[in-house]
Amino acid sequence: MTNGPDERTDRAFKYPNFRNFVVAKFCTIFAVQMQSVAIGWQVYEITGDPLDLGLIGLAQFLPFVILILPAGQVADRLNRRLILGFCYATEAICAALLLALTFIGITTVWPVLAVLVLFGSARAFSQPASQAITPNLVPASAFPNAIALNSSSGHVARIAGPAAGGMLYILGPNVVYSSVAFMLCCSVLLMTRVKLPEIIRAKEPASWHTVFEGLRFVKSRPMILGAISLDLFAVLFGGAVALLPAYASDILHTGPEGLGILRTAPAIGAAITAAILAFRPVIRNVGNWLFGGVAVFGMAIIVFGISETFLLSLSALIVMGAGDMVSVYIRHMLVQLETPDEIRGRVSAVNGVFIGASNELGEFESGVTAAWFGLVPAVVIGGAATLMVTVLWMKFFPQLSKMDRLPGHYKEKNK
Repeated sequence: MTNGPDERTDRAFKYPNFRNFVVAKFCTIFAVQMQSVAIGWQVYEITGDPLDLGLIGLAQFLPFVILILPAGQVADRLNRRLILGFCYATEAICAALLLALTFIGITTVWPVLAVLVLFGSARAFSQPASQAITPNLVPASAFPNAIALNSSSGHVARIAGPAAGGMLYILGPNVVYSSVAFMLCCSVLLMTRVKLPEIIRAKEPASWHTVFEGLRFVKSRPMILGAISLDLFAVLFGGAVALLPAYASDILHTGPEGLGILRTAPAIGAAITAAILAFRPVIRNVGNWLFGGVAVFGMAIIVFGISETFLLSLSALIVMGAGDMVSVYIRHMLVQLETPDEIRGRVSAVNGVFIGASNELGEFESGVTAAWFGLVPAVVIGGAATLMVTVLWMKFFPQLSKMDRLPGHYKEKNK
């Protein structure tokens, strides 16, 4: 993970448009993480059923997977800044609705799930626009640094957000949801300050053929397909985070503040790793780093599953986040560097389908397996399945596992 003298990258944060975008995204992630802690604890207090924790993920996943491919088309045809501003405003409305439900005094989970369907719809449109906009905000020389800083700031928000959500929940979920709505409004205002250069737009008329252009592109690039499908199945089986409210309450015997700390742990590991990658990016042995990160992720899940002490569980979650960050960093670099700007939104949407499936559908899978087999077996089985996927993908995609340098590096060096 070292650079030679000719491989130094420009620093992205000196560009005002990138700064405004990153701060807006930071506020959004921070707010959503606070909201996730409040929703998980509130729902588990109401029902005490781990399956309902899985339904939280499913309610967000279904609209996301239905809308994400058309959303990629939208990101390639409309102003990505306006799309993000609209989506952040919709998420603020969702927080306001959760606040209203809290004041009413809900006793069932379905009203929360209904709000999360709207939230998942907004996230479907924000995800491809957010990924596709980054190369428009900085020159090519600053792009590797922008990817790392973008990831690092996001993970810092994932560190602070759950901790803040857990502490504020002591004052009541209404305080959390009010804070979330305020921060999302700040994100909307920040996006109004982002100015985009002239962007090459898709020229062909919109159709179902163009909607699926991203899928065809990914299928034609085995290394991209291998990287994002590896993330899909690894995280699909490793959805331990979804069960944290039940783990915190029933196994580690802590309250919402403890849950908040546990939710920050993966982001702590990821943020530290992202900060290192911002200044010492992966240059050589890229394939080994990718699969090694996923393997570490799986092993850390198993340790978390069998742990009954707070400190060991916290440490396992930190290591889990670090391993995940390595694979996420390489996957983002590979996808963005290999994709033309005119279809970047649609390819980002395909990437989003895999990410959404691995996260929200993984949460549902964890909730179902926990209801069937119990909390501990569900997590351990998921970690073991992640390790199995790592081994299988090294055989299915040998070109990816043996990759020494990112393809984009060759292009830049040969200019």
